Amino acid sequence: MGKNFYTVRFDGEKVSMIDQRLLPDKEVYLSFTDYKDVAKAIKDMVVRGAPAIGVTAGFGIALGAKSINSLDREKFKEEFYKILDEFSKTRPTAVNLFWAINRMRRTFDESPCLSINEIKDELIAKAKRIYEEDIEICQKIGENGNPLIKDGDTILTHCNAGALATSEYGTALSIIRSAFFSGKKISVYADETR
Repeated sequence: MGKNFYTVRFDGEKVSMIDQRLLPDKEVYLSFTDYKDVAKAIKDMVVRGAPAIGVTAGFGIALGAKSINSLDREKFKEEFYKILDEFSKTRPTAVNLFWAINRMRRTFDESPCLSINEIKDELIAKAKRIYEEDIEICQKIGENGNPLIKDGDTILTHCNAGALATSEYGTALSIIRSAFFSGKKISVYADETR
């Protein structure tokens, strides 16, 4: 993969993600302007790893909310809840998926005095915050885990725990990166390839 790869991005108009089904042979990015395509990408495993799935769902839900044309709160709510339901059916075992769905639902439910356009802005901001929080969490995992790694240690990894499973740094791999960048000489065995 190229030096500047990314897992998922949202620019307010489209959600883009690396197609993980094609790795490691090809580095292909897909862009979606319809939330249904984002939901399908989650279901079809274009994006993998619970944190990345949650972030992608937040972006897809915000994209879907933006596409609702009604300015009537009850009609908007009905359409918005359909979008939430569609995402809930994509990957039922991904805990972060439901965490993101519930945060997006709460953002709507806790904004009774906002206009529909203000709600849409809040949902986009919340989706971007979910992304930023994932980066912050992964960085903290690395910082907090680094002291547990000793110079010369050998580490065995299992499962999808790198940057492709999250917004950027990875979970378990963040610890390994932090140890490496702090100057520790470590060996790592990856017992499964993703």
